[in-house]
Amino acid sequence: MPTPTGDSGIRDNKYCGSVGDFLKSHLRDGSRMSVVSAYFTIYAYAALKDWLDRIGHMDFLFGEPSFVKSLDPARTETKAFIIAPEGLKLANTLQQRRVARECADWIRQKVDIKTVRQAGFLHGKLYHVANDGDAAVAILGSSNFTPRGLGLQDIGSNIELNLIASDPGDRGQLKAWFDRLWSDPNLVQDVKADVLQYLAQVYQNHAPEFIYYKTLFHIFEKFLGDARKTDADLGATTLFDTEIWKALFDFQKDGVKGMINKILAHNGCILADSVGLGKTYEALAVIKFFELRNERVLVLCPKKLRDNWTVYRLNDQLNPFGADRFRYDVLSHTDLSREAGYSGDINLETLNWGNYDLVVIDESHNFRNNTPGRRDEEGNLIRRSRYQRLMDDIIRSGVRTKVLLLSATPVNNTLKDLGNQIAFVSAGNDEAFREAVGVSSVKETLRQAQAHFTNWAKQPPGKRRTSDLLLRLGSDFFRLLDELTIARARKHVQKYYAHELERLGGLRGSA
Repeated sequence: MPTPTGDSGIRDNKYCGSVGDFLKSHLRDGSRMSVVSAYFTIYAYAALKDWLDRIGHMDFLFGEPSFVKSLDPARTETKAFIIAPEGLKLANTLQQRRVARECADWIRQKVDIKTVRQAGFLHGKLYHVANDGDAAVAILGSSNFTPRGLGLQDIGSNIELNLIASDPGDRGQLKAWFDRLWSDPNLVQDVKADVLQYLAQVYQNHAPEFIYYKTLFHIFEKFLGDARKTDADLGATTLFDTEIWKALFDFQKDGVKGMINKILAHNGCILADSVGLGKTYEALAVIKFFELRNERVLVLCPKKLRDNWTVYRLNDQLNPFGADRFRYDVLSHTDLSREAGYSGDINLETLNWGNYDLVVIDESHNFRNNTPGRRDEEGNLIRRSRYQRLMDDIIRSGVRTKVLLLSATPVNNTLKDLGNQIAFVSAGNDEAFREAVGVSSVKETLRQAQAHFTNWAKQPPGKRRTSDLLLRLGSDFFRLLDELTIARARKHVQKYYAHELERLGGLRGSA
């Protein structure tokens, strides 16, 4: 701990002594304290416990009301009421419950707590100690009631600037100033009950079930937050009022929300639900969401499925969603091999291929191979492949194009099939998900996963254990799938959406 230099009236926790040592030298049986601090930590109490337990009473005034809003165990700000300041030793963290209980007992018996009502209104810090038969002492400056602020942390204490009030008149004026604030109901309010209630949540014994669900909440907190944001985004449009939304089952609505969330977060998504679960209807809802945002949408589908998609655009009694007035364009996969002519009413020669905000690729597994284009004997490119045309003219050209891929079988031979489709989402950038997802290389992640699977598959059937494979595949692989894909089987729907089982057999809109 730092020691005072000469008779200096400064306490800075480094060269001129600490505020904590100043308090220790003046706190005794029956002391009456008046304190102003923006923050309070249970570990500052623990460090001064032998002295604070002796005092007669403390009036503690929070100079920053935001702490009250932080009295929530789900919050982790390090300067809130505060459970764990930065740099706290693990041994102290493990004693949290005991320290919180002892601190609560002390507050209940000897402390009154108030806070100023207005944020950013009171910035000063004050420690005033009165003892019977002796002159009062006071120190004011920048030190909060925290281990770092008081200089009570062996490593990492703050360098503060505090001045001891040596003049009796100044000490009297400081106490009068504190009392005036403390007694003004327009400026301060009592929060002792709030602090004690919070501490009770910290030290109470929780049932194992509570700990389990609390752990699950924190694991999926980001997902839940994203889901709430997606609901807000959907609510900002009129999607909930559309005919296509009303036609969806609950599991399809959840799938649509997931797809929209992934598309907004990562620019794309692969929907790999099993055959018969209604991928077309789900895709239509996603399309309508982006159409309601005035975005231009293209559907690329096999030629044999063209009529399946164009029917929802027609002003025709056969269109069950005529009232939704879908306006997306429809092209066939084979149209990517054409430079001129018409596809329906679209002139391919003059089409602005790069002006689509969203492209929906039905049966995207048809693009699982990044086939090179045709070249002449001299190596000059004669014709690009459909894959290259899609990547160059739609994904990379013009506006930033979002991608929704639909396929019940996105992987046919190897995970390279999946990588080629993910490349549409990333516009061919192998490192596109480094920051947002934590996957530095899509190709390397899938290569390693494929190698682990190949080695696992070579084992005799009796020695193959799925759990062994899952451990080997690695977290990057599962993180990539979780962030970019939605894949549900009929058993999933039967297990988690049992109330829809009777209608599931007649499910429409399968793709």
